[in-house]
Amino acid sequence: MTPRRDDASDLSPAGAFDKFLIVLAVLGAAVAVLAAVVAFRGEPAVAEEGGEPEPQIVHFALSEFAIDGATEMASGPTVFEVVNDGSAAHNLTLEGGPATPDLAAGETASLDVGELSPGTYTVFCAIAGHRDAGMEALLTVSQGAAPPAEGDPGGHAGEDTDWAALDQQMTDSILAFPAETEGVGNQPLEPTVLPDGTKEFHLTAAITDWEVEPGKVVEAWTYNGMVPAPHIQVEVGDKVRVVVDNQLPMGTDVHWHGVKVPNSMDGVAPITQPLIQSGDTFVYEFTVEEPMVAMYHAHHHGQMQVPNGMFGTFMVGEVAMPVGQTVSGVEIPADLVVSQEIPMVLNDAGVIGFSLNGKSFPATQPYTGKVGDWIVVHYFNEGLQIHPMHQHQFRQLVYAKDGVPLEQPYWVDTLNVAPGERYSVLMQLEDPGTWVWHCHILTHVEREEGMFGMVTAFIVEE
Repeated sequence: MTPRRDDASDLSPAGAFDKFLIVLAVLGAAVAVLAAVVAFRGEPAVAEEGGEPEPQIVHFALSEFAIDGATEMASGPTVFEVVNDGSAAHNLTLEGGPATPDLAAGETASLDVGELSPGTYTVFCAIAGHRDAGMEALLTVSQGAAPPAEGDPGGHAGEDTDWAALDQQMTDSILAFPAETEGVGNQPLEPTVLPDGTKEFHLTAAITDWEVEPGKVVEAWTYNGMVPAPHIQVEVGDKVRVVVDNQLPMGTDVHWHGVKVPNSMDGVAPITQPLIQSGDTFVYEFTVEEPMVAMYHAHHHGQMQVPNGMFGTFMVGEVAMPVGQTVSGVEIPADLVVSQEIPMVLNDAGVIGFSLNGKSFPATQPYTGKVGDWIVVHYFNEGLQIHPMHQHQFRQLVYAKDGVPLEQPYWVDTLNVAPGERYSVLMQLEDPGTWVWHCHILTHVEREEGMFGMVTAFIVEE
């Protein structure tokens, strides 16, 4: 038997060439493995000659309410790798560019933002209210800069945080209350009484400057140049005529939220009426037949027009209060005298943002009274989020919901008000002092720069 010769000992020209090919294949595999290791370690990949350059990878972590990630990076093709480390849904949006989907807690996404030229860019969370609460970051892109290292902390609170500075910022922001700003919203709108007794109101929709907080002037979408829009008060049985003049750059309409009206007056273009085109007017006419705590706001492109300021309060008569009743051991006087009635409109989005009656702390209005006074507050939520409204000292007797008196009123110190809801509460100022009154979702009232947003106070004197 002739012994078999191992292929490796084949020294013929064909065998040598086969061996050379095997060596080249092994070397190619080793180079591929090395490239993968380098890429895994975050080093910039090198494009093949004549090919497209590999994008740099930039990492971001989202949480309540911060964007943690690199703030400096190189120009060129870029991909954002995003993880939601928070407990609420968040997204990452490049100003003027693409955005990730809304990410639930723990979810990740890759966002190809294309070629970034040298300059400054803004990223933010586009979920209503999150940007105002702090989810915004500036990115500096420079030619020739090194790609950011994976896990760049982005400068948020950590070992280098100046805690004393944070303390001082919060203190200074609180001591600035109350701050003066231009413009007051929710002012009563006086009607013209026509010969047949009809009460006629005029509303002009336009984009106007509005100072939300000291130094922050925005282009608000308004009725009659104020946020909230003018307060309309009528009596049961009144015939109401509202003339709407549209000076916006787009069409609009007005929905009477919580008001019983004929279908043709419901304010939903093009279903119940033609769209009020820019430069045109439309007249709403209806008779109010029962007490109401209601609102009015745009319905056409409401996601844009309403948060940006097109909302107002509409009251018909007086909703019955539980006078002479005892609720949970507290007697409501039969001869109750209400010293003041406060319409409080809540918002959290658009250019207005977190606000009470169109203003953000420290520009929110303080309320004053004397020990023993009874106060009525009507909450109107024109925002996109729920707001638990907390009074620091005085219990709130909830006696009506959406303008309907409750058969069983109840006491709370914190009342949850959802979008579109109205609640009417009665409270007595029992103790002197300055008592804070705010939304109890804390990121709606505080940020690293200090107190802001949905905060005001009752100042009670002896």
